[in-house]
Amino acid sequence: GTAFVHTVIDDHSRVAYAEICSDEKADTAIGVLRRAVSWFADRGVTVERVLSDNGSAYKSHAWRDACIDLGITAKKTRPYRPQTNGKIERFHRTLADGWAYAKLYPSETERRKALPGWLHFYNHHRHHSAIGAPPISRIENNLPGHHT
Repeated sequence: GTAFVHTVIDDHSRVAYAEICSDEKADTAIGVLRRAVSWFADRGVTVERVLSDNGSAYKSHAWRDACIDLGITAKKTRPYRPQTNGKIERFHRTLADGWAYAKLYPSETERRKALPGWLHFYNHHRHHSAIGAPPISRIENNLPGHHT
């Protein structure tokens, strides 16, 4: 079968949220966005803007309306310029190297089961070269009331 990994990355911290889905349709992408907004909110991050590519899901009226409902400004990358969305493109490469193709999984089910653990490792333990620490450190060290 075919699987699509939908990813959302916080621009400041590089903390990543990802889900494996069966398609790239607007309703699916909207569901991922809603769950990601909630997931980030649980960690003290308010989503204000979302930068997406120009896939049909992100050009739809449903996507626009969902972003409005969530109070998010939707922005699009320049067509045929993946470097405009470089952080997510680099994360996808890290995801492929560190999880998807890191080992030979006995089945697709096993590969899917490994994603949450790998995401935890990426967010909480993997040293990120651009920020000099694991991504979660930028959230944990920036929460209101965290510093006395």
